[in-house]
Amino acid sequence: MKYRCVRCGRTAPSFEGFQCGCGGLVEVEHRFIEVSRETFDRRLGCTEEPYNSGVWRYKELIHPEIGAEQVVTRPEGNTNLYVRGGVSEYTGIRRLTMKHEGENPTGSFKDRGMTVAVSEALRAGAETVVCASTGNTSASVAAYAAQAGLRSVVFVPAGEIALGKLAQALAYGARVIQVKGYFDDAMRLVREASRQLNLYVLNSLNPWRIEGQKSIVFEALQQMRWIPPDWIVVPAGNLGNTSAFGKALKELGQLGLLERMPRIAAVQAEGANPFYRLWKDKGGRLEPVNPSTVASAIKIGDPVSWEKALDAVGLTGGTVEQVSDSEILEAKAVVDATGVGCEPASAASVAGAKKLAEAGVIGPDEEVLCVLTGNILKDTETTIRYHSGGFSSAGRMNRPVTVDADLGSIEKALRSPT
Repeated sequence: MKYRCVRCGRTAPSFEGFQCGCGGLVEVEHRFIEVSRETFDRRLGCTEEPYNSGVWRYKELIHPEIGAEQVVTRPEGNTNLYVRGGVSEYTGIRRLTMKHEGENPTGSFKDRGMTVAVSEALRAGAETVVCASTGNTSASVAAYAAQAGLRSVVFVPAGEIALGKLAQALAYGARVIQVKGYFDDAMRLVREASRQLNLYVLNSLNPWRIEGQKSIVFEALQQMRWIPPDWIVVPAGNLGNTSAFGKALKELGQLGLLERMPRIAAVQAEGANPFYRLWKDKGGRLEPVNPSTVASAIKIGDPVSWEKALDAVGLTGGTVEQVSDSEILEAKAVVDATGVGCEPASAASVAGAKKLAEAGVIGPDEEVLCVLTGNILKDTETTIRYHSGGFSSAGRMNRPVTVDADLGSIEKALRSPT
Protein backbone atom coordinates (compact mmCIF):
# COMPACT_ATOMS: atom_id res chain seq x y z
CA MET A 1 0.00 0.00 0.00
CA LYS A 2 1.19 3.53 -0.81
CA TYR A 3 -0.18 7.03 -1.25
CA ARG A 4 -0.44 8.88 -4.55
CA CYS A 5 -0.92 12.60 -5.15
CA VAL A 6 -3.95 13.15 -7.37
CA ARG A 7 -2.43 16.34 -8.81
CA CYS A 8 1.17 15.50 -9.72
CA GLY A 9 1.10 11.71 -9.44
CA ARG A 10 3.96 11.42 -6.94
CA THR A 11 3.81 8.33 -4.73
CA ALA A 12 5.25 7.82 -1.25
CA PRO A 13 4.77 5.67 1.86
CA SER A 14 3.31 8.73 3.61
CA PHE A 15 2.51 12.42 3.10
CA GLU A 16 2.43 14.91 5.96
CA GLY A 17 -1.12 16.08 6.53
CA PHE A 18 -2.30 13.88 3.65
CA GLN A 19 -1.16 16.58 1.23
CA CYS A 20 1.62 16.64 -1.37
CA GLY A 21 4.15 19.44 -1.61
CA CYS A 22 2.46 20.53 -4.84
CA GLY A 23 -0.73 21.21 -2.88
CA GLY A 24 -2.66 18.20 -4.13
CA LEU A 25 -4.50 15.73 -1.92
CA VAL A 26 -3.43 12.11 -1.83
CA GLU A 27 -5.30 8.86 -2.21
CA VAL A 28 -4.57 5.30 -1.12
CA GLU A 29 -3.22 2.89 -3.73
CA HIS A 30 -3.78 -0.72 -2.72
CA ARG A 31 -2.12 -3.87 -3.92
CA PHE A 32 -5.28 -5.93 -4.16
CA ILE A 33 -5.29 -9.67 -3.74
CA GLU A 34 -7.61 -11.68 -5.94
CA VAL A 35 -11.21 -11.17 -4.82
CA SER A 36 -14.58 -12.26 -6.13
CA ARG A 37 -18.21 -11.31 -5.67
CA GLU A 38 -18.75 -14.67 -4.00
CA THR A 39 -16.40 -13.68 -1.18
CA PHE A 40 -18.64 -10.74 -0.30
CA ASP A 41 -21.87 -12.66 -0.89
CA ARG A 42 -20.78 -15.37 1.57
CA ARG A 43 -20.41 -12.72 4.28
CA LEU A 44 -24.02 -11.52 3.98
CA GLY A 45 -25.75 -12.22 7.26
CA CYS A 46 -22.46 -12.72 9.10
CA THR A 47 -22.80 -11.96 12.83
CA GLU A 48 -19.11 -11.71 13.70
CA GLU A 49 -17.10 -8.49 13.72
CA PRO A 50 -15.82 -6.94 11.61
CA TYR A 51 -17.53 -8.74 8.71
CA ASN A 52 -21.04 -7.97 9.95
CA SER A 53 -20.30 -4.36 8.95
CA GLY A 54 -21.46 -3.09 5.58
CA VAL A 55 -17.99 -1.56 5.25
CA TRP A 56 -15.70 -4.35 6.47
CA ARG A 57 -17.58 -6.97 4.48
CA TYR A 58 -15.45 -5.56 1.66
CA LYS A 59 -12.23 -5.45 3.69
CA GLU A 60 -10.09 -6.65 0.78
CA LEU A 61 -11.23 -3.57 -1.19
CA ILE A 62 -11.17 -1.11 1.74
CA HIS A 63 -8.07 -1.82 3.82
CA PRO A 64 -6.43 -5.19 3.03
CA GLU A 65 -3.49 -4.62 5.39
CA ILE A 66 -5.22 -3.86 8.68
CA GLY A 67 -5.82 -6.71 11.12
CA ALA A 68 -9.41 -7.56 11.97
CA GLU A 69 -8.59 -7.05 15.66
CA GLN A 70 -7.57 -3.43 14.95
CA VAL A 71 -10.91 -2.45 13.42
CA VAL A 72 -13.17 0.00 15.27
CA THR A 73 -16.73 -0.76 14.19
CA ARG A 74 -20.25 -0.22 15.60
CA PRO A 75 -21.12 -1.82 13.01
CA GLU A 76 -22.05 0.54 10.19
CA GLY A 77 -23.50 0.15 6.72
CA ASN A 78 -26.12 -2.46 5.81
CA THR A 79 -28.42 0.41 4.81
CA ASN A 80 -31.52 -0.32 2.80
CA LEU A 81 -32.72 0.39 -0.73
CA TYR A 82 -36.17 1.93 -1.17
CA VAL A 83 -38.44 2.11 -4.22
CA ARG A 84 -41.35 4.50 -3.79
CA GLY A 85 -43.93 5.22 -6.47
CA GLY A 86 -44.45 8.77 -5.23
CA VAL A 87 -40.78 9.62 -5.73
CA SER A 88 -40.67 7.98 -9.17
CA GLU A 89 -43.78 9.90 -10.23
CA TYR A 90 -42.35 13.15 -8.86
CA THR A 91 -39.04 12.82 -10.70
CA GLY A 92 -40.44 11.31 -13.88
CA ILE A 93 -38.00 8.42 -13.56
CA ARG A 94 -39.75 5.05 -13.52
CA ARG A 95 -36.83 3.03 -12.17
CA LEU A 96 -35.59 5.13 -9.27
CA THR A 97 -34.15 3.59 -6.11
CA MET A 98 -33.01 5.41 -2.96
CA LYS A 99 -30.19 4.13 -0.76
CA HIS A 100 -30.66 5.54 2.72
CA GLU A 101 -27.34 6.25 4.42
CA GLY A 102 -29.23 7.92 7.25
CA GLU A 103 -29.65 4.40 8.65
CA ASN A 104 -26.02 4.32 9.79
CA PRO A 105 -25.33 4.35 13.58
CA THR A 106 -24.99 8.13 13.99
CA GLY A 107 -27.53 8.85 11.27
CA SER A 108 -25.37 9.64 8.24
CA PHE A 109 -22.99 8.16 5.66
CA LYS A 110 -20.05 9.62 7.58
CA ASP A 111 -19.85 6.47 9.70
CA ARG A 112 -18.62 4.46 6.72
CA GLY A 113 -15.55 6.62 6.32
CA MET A 114 -15.06 7.08 10.03
CA THR A 115 -14.80 3.40 10.90
CA VAL A 116 -11.83 3.12 8.53
CA ALA A 117 -10.17 6.45 9.35
CA VAL A 118 -10.44 5.96 13.12
CA SER A 119 -9.15 2.39 12.83
CA GLU A 120 -6.15 3.70 10.91
CA ALA A 121 -5.66 6.55 13.40
CA LEU A 122 -5.53 4.01 16.22
CA ARG A 123 -3.11 1.84 14.25
CA ALA A 124 -0.90 4.89 13.62
CA GLY A 125 -0.73 5.70 17.34
CA ALA A 126 -2.84 8.87 17.30
CA GLU A 127 -4.10 10.18 20.64
CA THR A 128 -6.31 13.11 19.57
CA VAL A 129 -8.44 13.31 16.42
CA VAL A 130 -9.92 16.48 14.94
CA CYS A 131 -12.35 17.59 12.26
CA ALA A 132 -14.18 20.60 10.88
CA SER A 133 -17.86 19.93 10.40
CA THR A 134 -21.27 21.24 9.47
CA GLY A 135 -22.61 18.61 11.85
CA ASN A 136 -22.65 15.03 10.60
CA THR A 137 -18.87 14.57 10.59
CA SER A 138 -18.60 15.89 14.14
CA ALA A 139 -21.21 13.40 15.36
CA SER A 140 -19.45 10.51 13.70
CA VAL A 141 -15.95 11.55 14.81
CA ALA A 142 -17.12 11.92 18.40
CA ALA A 143 -18.84 8.53 18.45
CA TYR A 144 -16.03 6.52 16.88
CA ALA A 145 -13.31 8.31 18.86
CA ALA A 146 -15.17 7.55 22.09
CA GLN A 147 -15.39 3.88 21.15
CA ALA A 148 -11.67 3.79 20.31
CA GLY A 149 -10.65 5.60 23.50
CA LEU A 150 -9.32 8.62 21.60
CA ARG A 151 -9.82 12.27 22.47
CA SER A 152 -11.83 14.16 19.85
CA VAL A 153 -11.95 17.85 18.97
CA VAL A 154 -14.49 19.25 16.51
CA PHE A 155 -14.62 22.70 14.95
CA VAL A 156 -18.10 23.81 13.86
CA PRO A 157 -19.36 27.11 12.40
CA ALA A 158 -21.07 28.95 15.26
CA GLY A 159 -24.84 29.10 14.89
CA GLU A 160 -24.77 27.15 11.61
CA ILE A 161 -25.11 23.58 12.89
CA ALA A 162 -28.43 21.79 13.38
CA LEU A 163 -29.10 21.08 17.05
CA GLY A 164 -29.52 17.34 16.53
CA LYS A 165 -25.99 17.11 15.19
CA LEU A 166 -24.51 19.38 17.85
CA ALA A 167 -26.21 17.31 20.53
CA GLN A 168 -24.52 14.16 19.27
CA ALA A 169 -21.03 15.67 19.33
CA LEU A 170 -21.57 16.93 22.87
CA ALA A 171 -23.11 13.70 24.11
CA TYR A 172 -20.32 11.53 22.73
CA GLY A 173 -17.76 13.64 24.57
CA ALA A 174 -16.06 15.69 21.87
CA ARG A 175 -14.44 19.03 22.69
CA VAL A 176 -16.67 21.30 20.59
CA ILE A 177 -15.15 24.56 19.36
CA GLN A 178 -17.61 26.95 17.70
CA VAL A 179 -15.87 29.10 15.11
CA LYS A 180 -17.28 32.49 14.11
CA GLY A 181 -17.45 31.98 10.36
CA TYR A 182 -18.21 29.33 7.76
CA PHE A 183 -17.23 25.67 7.55
CA ASP A 184 -14.30 26.66 5.36
CA ASP A 185 -12.94 28.87 8.15
CA ALA A 186 -13.18 25.92 10.52
CA MET A 187 -11.44 23.70 7.97
CA ARG A 188 -8.56 26.16 7.66
CA LEU A 189 -8.13 26.16 11.43
CA VAL A 190 -8.18 22.37 11.54
CA ARG A 191 -5.35 22.20 9.04
CA GLU A 192 -3.30 24.72 11.00
CA ALA A 193 -4.00 23.07 14.35
CA SER A 194 -3.22 19.58 13.07
CA ARG A 195 0.26 20.65 11.99
CA GLN A 196 1.12 22.61 15.12
CA LEU A 197 -0.67 20.57 17.80
CA ASN A 198 -0.16 17.05 16.45
CA LEU A 199 -3.84 16.30 15.84
CA TYR A 200 -4.96 13.54 13.49
CA VAL A 201 -7.37 14.97 10.87
CA LEU A 202 -10.55 13.02 10.11
CA ASN A 203 -12.06 15.20 7.39
CA SER A 204 -12.40 13.78 3.89
CA LEU A 205 -8.95 15.09 2.93
CA ASN A 206 -7.92 12.01 4.94
CA PRO A 207 -7.83 9.33 2.21
CA TRP A 208 -8.97 6.61 4.61
CA ARG A 209 -12.33 8.36 4.87
CA ILE A 210 -12.68 7.95 1.12
CA GLU A 211 -11.80 4.26 1.37
CA GLY A 212 -14.66 3.66 3.79
CA GLN A 213 -17.15 5.66 1.76
CA LYS A 214 -16.40 3.49 -1.29
CA SER A 215 -18.47 0.83 0.44
CA ILE A 216 -21.69 2.72 -0.36
CA VAL A 217 -21.16 1.76 -3.99
CA PHE A 218 -19.99 -1.78 -3.20
CA GLU A 219 -23.02 -2.46 -1.01
CA ALA A 220 -25.52 -0.87 -3.40
CA LEU A 221 -24.23 -2.98 -6.29
CA GLN A 222 -24.36 -6.12 -4.17
CA GLN A 223 -27.95 -5.29 -3.20
CA MET A 224 -28.72 -4.84 -6.90
CA ARG A 225 -27.22 -8.28 -7.59
CA TRP A 226 -24.11 -6.71 -9.06
CA ILE A 227 -26.06 -5.17 -11.97
CA PRO A 228 -25.08 -1.47 -12.05
CA PRO A 229 -27.67 1.28 -12.48
CA ASP A 230 -27.31 3.79 -15.28
CA TRP A 231 -26.85 6.70 -12.86
CA ILE A 232 -25.74 7.23 -9.27
CA VAL A 233 -26.92 10.63 -8.02
CA VAL A 234 -25.33 12.06 -4.89
CA PRO A 235 -25.51 15.33 -2.90
CA ALA A 236 -22.23 17.25 -3.22
CA GLY A 237 -20.73 19.34 -0.43
CA ASN A 238 -17.10 18.70 0.45
CA LEU A 239 -17.11 16.15 -2.42
CA GLY A 240 -15.84 13.19 -0.43
CA ASN A 241 -18.65 10.90 -1.60
CA THR A 242 -18.29 11.92 -5.24
CA SER A 243 -14.58 11.14 -4.98
CA ALA A 244 -15.19 7.84 -3.20
CA PHE A 245 -17.79 6.68 -5.69
CA GLY A 246 -15.46 7.31 -8.63
CA LYS A 247 -12.61 5.45 -6.93
CA ALA A 248 -14.89 2.52 -6.07
CA LEU A 249 -16.09 2.18 -9.65
CA LYS A 250 -12.59 2.52 -11.06
CA GLU A 251 -11.23 -0.22 -8.80
CA LEU A 252 -14.14 -2.56 -9.46
CA GLY A 253 -13.51 -2.11 -13.18
CA GLN A 254 -9.81 -2.87 -12.79
CA LEU A 255 -10.66 -6.04 -10.87
CA GLY A 256 -13.17 -7.20 -13.46
CA LEU A 257 -16.06 -6.91 -11.00
CA LEU A 258 -18.05 -4.24 -12.84
CA GLU A 259 -20.24 -5.14 -15.81
CA ARG A 260 -20.56 -1.55 -17.00
CA MET A 261 -19.79 1.92 -15.71
CA PRO A 262 -22.65 3.88 -14.08
CA ARG A 263 -22.55 7.64 -14.51
CA ILE A 264 -22.14 9.85 -11.45
CA ALA A 265 -24.26 12.98 -11.07
CA ALA A 266 -23.03 15.27 -8.27
CA VAL A 267 -25.70 17.73 -7.11
CA GLN A 268 -24.91 20.96 -5.28
CA ALA A 269 -27.14 23.58 -3.69
CA GLU A 270 -27.33 26.79 -5.74
CA GLY A 271 -26.06 28.79 -2.79
CA ALA A 272 -23.03 26.54 -2.31
CA ASN A 273 -22.11 25.60 -5.86
CA PRO A 274 -18.39 26.10 -6.57
CA PHE A 275 -18.03 22.62 -8.07
CA TYR A 276 -21.02 23.18 -10.36
CA ARG A 277 -19.51 26.47 -11.54
CA LEU A 278 -16.19 24.78 -12.21
CA TRP A 279 -17.91 22.05 -14.22
CA LYS A 280 -20.12 24.42 -16.18
CA ASP A 281 -17.37 26.92 -16.99
CA LYS A 282 -14.81 24.17 -17.68
CA GLY A 283 -12.30 26.08 -15.56
CA GLY A 284 -8.95 24.78 -14.43
CA ARG A 285 -9.36 25.49 -10.74
CA LEU A 286 -12.22 25.75 -8.32
CA GLU A 287 -13.15 29.25 -7.14
CA PRO A 288 -14.52 29.29 -3.57
CA VAL A 289 -17.87 30.94 -2.75
CA ASN A 290 -19.52 32.22 0.42
CA PRO A 291 -22.09 29.44 0.94
CA SER A 292 -25.75 30.02 1.69
CA THR A 293 -28.29 27.19 1.70
CA VAL A 294 -30.90 25.58 3.93
CA ALA A 295 -29.12 22.26 3.31
CA SER A 296 -26.53 22.74 6.05
CA ALA A 297 -24.75 19.43 5.44
CA ILE A 298 -23.60 20.63 2.00
CA LYS A 299 -23.17 24.29 2.95
CA ILE A 300 -19.51 24.34 1.91
CA GLY A 301 -17.94 27.00 -0.29
CA ASP A 302 -14.42 25.59 -0.69
CA PRO A 303 -14.60 21.78 -0.95
CA VAL A 304 -11.24 20.12 -0.35
CA SER A 305 -11.85 17.07 -2.56
CA TRP A 306 -12.75 18.89 -5.78
CA GLU A 307 -9.87 17.47 -7.83
CA LYS A 308 -10.70 13.90 -6.89
CA ALA A 309 -14.38 14.56 -7.56
CA LEU A 310 -13.63 16.09 -10.95
CA ASP A 311 -11.74 12.94 -11.91
CA ALA A 312 -14.62 10.79 -10.68
CA VAL A 313 -17.28 12.59 -12.71
CA GLY A 314 -15.05 12.62 -15.78
CA LEU A 315 -14.16 8.93 -15.44
CA THR A 316 -17.81 7.89 -15.44
CA GLY A 317 -19.02 10.29 -18.14
CA GLY A 318 -21.21 11.91 -15.51
CA THR A 319 -22.32 15.44 -14.80
CA VAL A 320 -22.73 18.11 -12.12
CA GLU A 321 -26.02 19.89 -11.39
CA GLN A 322 -27.31 22.51 -8.97
CA VAL A 323 -30.70 22.82 -7.31
CA SER A 324 -32.36 25.67 -5.42
CA ASP A 325 -33.38 25.51 -1.78
CA SER A 326 -37.01 25.44 -2.93
CA GLU A 327 -36.29 22.40 -5.08
CA ILE A 328 -34.46 20.69 -2.20
CA LEU A 329 -37.29 21.31 0.26
CA GLU A 330 -39.96 20.14 -2.16
CA ALA A 331 -38.03 16.95 -2.93
CA LYS A 332 -37.54 16.38 0.79
CA ALA A 333 -41.28 16.76 1.38
CA VAL A 334 -41.94 14.15 -1.31
CA VAL A 335 -39.41 11.69 0.15
CA ASP A 336 -40.70 12.30 3.68
CA ALA A 337 -44.30 11.73 2.63
CA THR A 338 -43.45 8.22 1.42
CA GLY A 339 -42.45 7.25 4.96
CA VAL A 340 -38.73 7.18 4.15
CA GLY A 341 -37.65 10.65 5.28
CA CYS A 342 -34.30 12.42 5.04
CA GLU A 343 -32.47 15.57 6.08
CA PRO A 344 -32.52 18.51 3.61
CA ALA A 345 -29.10 17.90 2.01
CA SER A 346 -30.07 14.30 1.24
CA ALA A 347 -32.97 15.46 -0.89
CA ALA A 348 -30.58 17.24 -3.25
CA SER A 349 -30.04 13.90 -4.98
CA VAL A 350 -33.76 13.45 -5.69
CA ALA A 351 -34.18 17.11 -6.69
CA GLY A 352 -31.16 16.80 -8.96
CA ALA A 353 -32.42 13.60 -10.56
CA LYS A 354 -35.75 15.32 -11.30
CA LYS A 355 -33.99 18.31 -12.85
CA LEU A 356 -31.71 16.13 -14.99
CA ALA A 357 -34.69 14.07 -16.14
CA GLU A 358 -36.60 17.21 -17.13
CA ALA A 359 -33.56 18.37 -19.11
CA GLY A 360 -33.34 15.03 -20.93
CA VAL A 361 -29.96 14.16 -19.43
CA ILE A 362 -31.46 11.21 -17.58
CA GLY A 363 -33.88 9.17 -19.65
CA PRO A 364 -37.26 8.18 -18.17
CA ASP A 365 -36.44 4.48 -18.55
CA GLU A 366 -32.92 4.62 -17.19
CA GLU A 367 -32.22 3.09 -13.81
CA VAL A 368 -31.22 5.67 -11.22
CA LEU A 369 -29.81 5.24 -7.71
CA CYS A 370 -30.25 8.31 -5.50
CA VAL A 371 -28.19 8.40 -2.32
CA LEU A 372 -29.88 9.86 0.77
CA THR A 373 -27.05 10.90 3.03
CA GLY A 374 -28.68 11.70 6.39
CA ASN A 375 -31.53 10.84 8.74
CA ILE A 376 -34.64 13.04 8.95
CA LEU A 377 -33.94 13.65 12.66
CA LYS A 378 -30.63 15.35 11.85
CA ASP A 379 -32.39 18.67 11.15
CA THR A 380 -35.84 18.73 12.73
CA GLU A 381 -35.84 22.53 12.91
CA THR A 382 -35.99 22.88 9.11
CA THR A 383 -38.69 20.22 8.79
CA ILE A 384 -40.92 21.87 11.38
CA ARG A 385 -40.30 25.30 9.88
CA TYR A 386 -41.31 24.03 6.43
CA HIS A 387 -44.57 22.46 7.61
CA SER A 388 -45.40 25.45 9.78
CA GLY A 389 -45.30 27.83 6.80
CA GLY A 390 -41.82 29.20 7.43
CA PHE A 391 -40.85 28.98 3.75
CA SER A 392 -42.75 30.88 1.07
CA SER A 393 -42.37 28.01 -1.38
CA ALA A 394 -43.73 25.30 0.97
CA GLY A 395 -46.24 23.85 -1.49
CA ARG A 396 -46.45 20.48 0.27
CA MET A 397 -46.88 21.84 3.76
CA ASN A 398 -48.60 19.72 6.44
CA ARG A 399 -49.45 22.47 8.90
CA PRO A 400 -50.22 21.40 12.49
CA VAL A 401 -53.56 22.55 13.93
CA THR A 402 -54.53 23.56 17.46
CA VAL A 403 -58.06 22.80 18.73
CA ASP A 404 -60.14 23.01 21.87
CA ALA A 405 -60.21 19.88 24.01
CA ASP A 406 -63.65 18.62 22.88
CA LEU A 407 -64.87 16.05 20.34
CA GLY A 408 -66.64 18.63 18.17
CA SER A 409 -63.41 20.51 17.57
CA ILE A 410 -61.62 17.26 16.75
CA GLU A 411 -64.34 16.28 14.25
CA LYS A 412 -64.15 19.69 12.60
CA ALA A 413 -60.36 19.48 12.33
CA LEU A 414 -60.50 16.02 10.77
CA ARG A 415 -63.05 17.12 8.17
CA SER A 416 -61.19 20.26 7.16
CA PRO A 417 -58.72 20.06 4.28
CA THR A 418 -55.04 19.82 5.27
